Amino acid sequence: MITLIVNGAARSVDVESDTPLLYVLRDNLGLTGPKYGCGLAQCGACNVLIAGEVKRSCVVPVGTVDGAVVTTVEGLGTPQQLHPIQAAFVEEQAAQCGYCTAGMVMTTKALLDKKAKPSEAEIREALAGNLCRCGSHLRVVRAVQRAAGTRSG
Repeated sequence: MITLIVNGAARSVDVESDTPLLYVLRDNLGLTGPKYGCGLAQCGACNVLIAGEVKRSCVVPVGTVDGAVVTTVEGLGTPQQLHPIQAAFVEEQAAQCGYCTAGMVMTTKALLDKKAKPSEAEIREALAGNLCRCGSHLRVVRAVQRAAGTRSG
């Protein structure tokens, strides 16, 4: 039995310890915000926070995070009360298909937790590992700037 603190609640699952965290989140816990993009830690669609650090959940064996605090995009806000980062993504229309958005939001959360007012270069560097096939990167950068309070206009 593996126990995680997911979005503030203790959750126990009976799975093999080498099961990817992403599968546990989606299949066992019903948290579908993190997406399966590549399965190789290359796209960022599956990003979650583990103990405050952004991680690719598709390559994290759940047994290695037994007892850890895990935050998914569902743990940030609700449709009725969006987290400021989520609200910034909506205001900047930073999603087209939306497949990458949860991963982008979680990367942004980790960045802003470490540096409240990042430069555009720092934002681009932090998001460099998150792929968006729709081409929304400029809007995502503007959303991060809005969430950080550094977007003018």
